[in-house]
Amino acid sequence: MSGDRGPVRVERDGDVAVVVLDNPPVNASTAAVRAGLLDALRATAADETVTGVVLIGAGKHLMSGSDLREFSVDELPEPQLPEVLAAIEAHPRPVVAALSGATLGGGLELALACDRRVALAGCRVGLPEVGLGMIPGAGGIVRGVRLLEPDRLLDLVVAAEPIPVGVAGELGLVDEVVTDRLRDAAVAAARSTAKCVLSTLPPRTGKPVLFEETARRLISRHGATPGVLAAAGAVLAATVLPATAALRHERAEFTRLRRGPEAAARRHLFFARTAVARAGRPKVGRPIRTVGVVGAGTMGAGIARAFVSAGADVALVDRDPAALERAADQVARAGGDAAARLRTGTALDVLSDADLVVEAVVEDRGVKAAVLGEVAGAVRPGLPLATNTSYLDIDALAATAVADPERVLGMHFLAPAHRTGVLEVVRGRATSQDALDHVLSAARLLGKLPVIVGVCDGFVGNRIFSAYRHQCELLVEEGATPRQVDEALLDVGVAMGPFAVADMSGLDVAWHARRRRDAAREPRERYSDLADRLVEKGRLGQKTGAGWYRYVTGDRTPYDDPATEVLIAEARAAHGIAPREIGTVEIVERVLTATANEAALVLAEGIATRPGDIDVLMTRGYGFPERLGGPCHWAATRPPAEYAAAIQRLGAALGWGFRPGDPDLLR
Repeated sequence: MSGDRGPVRVERDGDVAVVVLDNPPVNASTAAVRAGLLDALRATAADETVTGVVLIGAGKHLMSGSDLREFSVDELPEPQLPEVLAAIEAHPRPVVAALSGATLGGGLELALACDRRVALAGCRVGLPEVGLGMIPGAGGIVRGVRLLEPDRLLDLVVAAEPIPVGVAGELGLVDEVVTDRLRDAAVAAARSTAKCVLSTLPPRTGKPVLFEETARRLISRHGATPGVLAAAGAVLAATVLPATAALRHERAEFTRLRRGPEAAARRHLFFARTAVARAGRPKVGRPIRTVGVVGAGTMGAGIARAFVSAGADVALVDRDPAALERAADQVARAGGDAAARLRTGTALDVLSDADLVVEAVVEDRGVKAAVLGEVAGAVRPGLPLATNTSYLDIDALAATAVADPERVLGMHFLAPAHRTGVLEVVRGRATSQDALDHVLSAARLLGKLPVIVGVCDGFVGNRIFSAYRHQCELLVEEGATPRQVDEALLDVGVAMGPFAVADMSGLDVAWHARRRRDAAREPRERYSDLADRLVEKGRLGQKTGAGWYRYVTGDRTPYDDPATEVLIAEARAAHGIAPREIGTVEIVERVLTATANEAALVLAEGIATRPGDIDVLMTRGYGFPERLGGPCHWAATRPPAEYAAAIQRLGAALGWGFRPGDPDLLR
């Protein structure tokens, strides 16, 4: 039996037919793969010499999910996955899935349709569809609830994260885990396994109260998004409806969400992240064994922790022994051998064997230039020097601090440095490819997506975030309250309201950045001094117990503060602004339009290369809602006339000096 057809072939192991999926690099489900599977299933069903069937991947994975490019069309290409899974269930002989690598989404649904699941140790399984704005649509829920309690299944579906196969085995999602010879184990299982069609088994009902509690917790954590609500409904339907009806419901909900705006936004981000990862590959990989970090403050300690957690050794330098001690305590929290990987010192000779040095001292150009100059003279010639700066001019720093500016570039870590999954890599005019390769290799070691950007005040992330925050402050100046603005933006999915974020970060950080720009600021430009007034009163945010909100010791909850209201009223009076009623719709439109417009200006100036780079940076690093796809995608999917009208309203609000960006650059 040849059974060859494109990415699927049939091999024989005696009386067992081994159906091999061979669609590199990750064996994604495509129309060609599904057609090949159907042909193989029909051929093996008709062959009376076959006593069992094994589905296995030719490479690392059985099936890592679906090719998301297919999901952007209105009608999916035939054959669709449910038809393949029905053929597996209808097969007259047992079908065994051999799971390996990442068996996700449609791959796990394929395995659940089989009569037995044998997995290779180290494999991960999961249903990531909710993270893509959908729900499983080929029986992942209906068959899953025959193995898991409804509350546990809902947790798995909504979390949208893969789980280790050992955990999956404990839950009952896989029947057997082997450490090697996966094919042999699956073939043996095919010879000894009887047919066991999950969809014909009764669903597990569990305790309704546990399901309700789980649904409530997940909605509170993830929001009442269409995917979360549809997942809860589909799990509930799968426990009470006949399997055929529950499968129809699951597929209909999947199709409805797949065609919707949130799924399109999340697909955009998926492909944008892929493009960022591709662009962030070093031309020549550099070994990063030891990293020098200069500055043991909050950010320096976080950077050190990030590197030791990734397996590098870190040499941490600071003139203050107390700061080094505090940083060492933070690094030790990473666990394992983190403490052993860190060495500290007050002199620069501790950096002697560093493969890369990251400067993370106070955000002051003079201080940073002096430190970079000292470091350049203390380490081996040409060693790449990265500065962790949020706003400062990398080109000016490089030109004044060192004799060879090609070794200098920006490595802007976002807080918390050891957790945030994106890194802004700032390439200066003189930065060499070698220095860039070192930083990109470091980003790969850290598991962070490196977004390569150019030089301007605030680079890409902070420049766009400044426009976002400025618009929020103007809305408060015009009549909204900080709470109104925070809640309006939370409703559209920001991770944290802008005023709560400012209080957490410290209002003095942005205050220093504004002071650097004072001399260049045009007097006719609209400027809100609300935040300045708070800082001048000593209200720096959580660290002082008061900022936009007030705080109670030991409690990070933001409480409304009458003192803030007084300051806001004084600012309005000083600027001759009569407060007006401002609704949620206006808040969201103004803020998102201002954010997208600044993104268009950044693209026009060549500071960012692609709209997707901005969207990845703003969603992964700044809490812009993933359900909106990032500021560029949000703007690009607005009807052109609607977006143009919003830009006009934004320009009217900002007045003199407003620059509308080209919306075509956002697409």
